[in-house]
Amino acid sequence: MSHAFDAIREEEERLLCRSYSRYPLAIARGEGSRLWDVDGKEYTDLLAGIAVVGLGHCNPEVNAALEAQARKLWHVSNLFYQQEQLDLAQRLLSTTHHSKAFFCNSGAEANEACIKLARRYMRKVQKRDAYEIITLEGCFHGRTLGALAATGRESLSDGFTPLPEGFRQVPPRDLDALVAAMGPATAAVLVECVQGEGGVVPLPHDYLRGVEALCRKRGALFLCDEVQCGMGRTGKFWAFQHAGLTPDAISVAKSLANGLPMGAMLATDEMARGFEAGSHATTFGGGALTSAVATKVVDIMLRDGLADRAGRIGQALMARLGDLQQRLPEKIREVRGVGLMIGVELVEDGKPVWEELLRRGFICNLSHGKTLRLLPALTIEEVQLDSFAITLEDILSGR
Repeated sequence: MSHAFDAIREEEERLLCRSYSRYPLAIARGEGSRLWDVDGKEYTDLLAGIAVVGLGHCNPEVNAALEAQARKLWHVSNLFYQQEQLDLAQRLLSTTHHSKAFFCNSGAEANEACIKLARRYMRKVQKRDAYEIITLEGCFHGRTLGALAATGRESLSDGFTPLPEGFRQVPPRDLDALVAAMGPATAAVLVECVQGEGGVVPLPHDYLRGVEALCRKRGALFLCDEVQCGMGRTGKFWAFQHAGLTPDAISVAKSLANGLPMGAMLATDEMARGFEAGSHATTFGGGALTSAVATKVVDIMLRDGLADRAGRIGQALMARLGDLQQRLPEKIREVRGVGLMIGVELVEDGKPVWEELLRRGFICNLSHGKTLRLLPALTIEEVQLDSFAITLEDILSGR
């Protein structure tokens, strides 16, 4: 490690809480899908800030929108009407069947909004004491106490119990288990159509349609977490659209403002009846600055057909990696994903492969110790994906 890197690491040890296991990198700048560390080494970024910078680092059009809004208005709070919020709501809602938006600051807050609205809708509109939220094993919905309870992983909640009550998990792909779990107290079922933190696990469309049908039959709300798999990443603007679903509400964040903290909940008119003035709020959510930037992000994604592009180039990369798996079954157990949301599950411990990729200039994530998780910008150049595939084959082949 260089002196510059060591100095940053030592200063962090002195100043910051120990809540992250850092990669052995200190990033200095970025452009598109390229990053440079403090020593000037260049990397191909296949993680995009964990699916956040969907338009790439320092996108010139997004930068211009940020600069223009920064000279106009930053923040006045949600006590005021703001055109920037309306512009963003109009753009987002044009991509889906939902009619109402609520803006916040993160994916966890977006899921909290879904959970709170579901419970309040049941009690205040439906006049039912239904409060329980059912989620799927392997899910991840955030790190606030409510989102942790929805996630249900003991490894994440260690030391933070007791968590809020009213949550239960069932195995995915098992409609019988869901039938058994649902009852008069069930307010909603919350699913990720593609489980991201779970290792990039797409759920079967027939299963997802079955979950929604059960919700309709039992009078429960059907919610989709689109925090990681939304915003064009899977080849459609929203992952739920692949299966023809009509969720009552979805949670959104990650790529929404290309790196600024921004989240949203999109809901139907009917479900939105659960909120009224004072029932839920946020100080920073939907501020003029982040809303203006997010509007530009959505505009670019729609104008440039980036969802379709993600589907096309992601399918090509999946095919190439699938061929590699067929040739090296002793090294790769499975390649799975959709669009530019891809997991390469290795047979053995993936850390040495991940470390060698990093040494050769490729940044990706290692999920559950064995799965290389790829979440690149939707604007990544195809040659960069080709170079990754060649390098991964070289590493796995011992070259």
